Amino acid sequence: MIARRILTGEIAEGATLNIAALQEELDVSLTALREALKVLSAKGIVDARQKRGTFVRPRADWNLLDGDVIRWQFADGADPLLIDQLHEVRGIIEPAAARLAAARATAEDVAALDAALGEMTDAHGDPVAAVEADLAFHRALLAATHNELLVRMEVVMKTGLAERDRLVHGRDSDDDPVPSHRAVVDAIRAGDEGAAECAMRDLLAKAVRDVEKVRGGAAR
Repeated sequence: MIARRILTGEIAEGATLNIAALQEELDVSLTALREALKVLSAKGIVDARQKRGTFVRPRADWNLLDGDVIRWQFADGADPLLIDQLHEVRGIIEPAAARLAAARATAEDVAALDAALGEMTDAHGDPVAAVEADLAFHRALLAATHNELLVRMEVVMKTGLAERDRLVHGRDSDDDPVPSHRAVVDAIRAGDEGAAECAMRDLLAKAVRDVEKVRGGAAR
């Protein structure tokens, strides 16, 4: 995939793409290749100029918050650096989101969070269901802020969060994620903004430890 090659640096920033060579290598029609490049252009990854042709734009121009761009970076498996960056983003956004949710959540919002907790309980031993339940929880949390811009952060986090969850839940573990998530919901239900923020910070710290545990096991 052209996107993956660019994102990994195999095709460097500033490089001019050899369209004919790519068409032959990928065994696709020129029309299909041009459509793919249009997608990359829309995401700020490539551009085209007369006399220069199609080239890779500087990384600073890439739309790294685009859901497809995040997904492409995980195409060959969990990227440790990207997972670490995801933890940092979540550490900035989600404690504040939990605080806002405690102040603004409606009964329907709390019901959605409770439903996600129920899905987590039912998903015990099923890694695929566990990932979906976790995503449902974090979507519900962002929705409970009633801030449209925060809700849109789901696009940024969902792919990376899913990959992180697959990494953790894909390993045999007796760990139960429900109590740490329930602590957040209970604080939101009580309207306790400080407790909701602290509970989310505790949840995220646990998420970091879970990943470190998996990495440590893989290294041995």
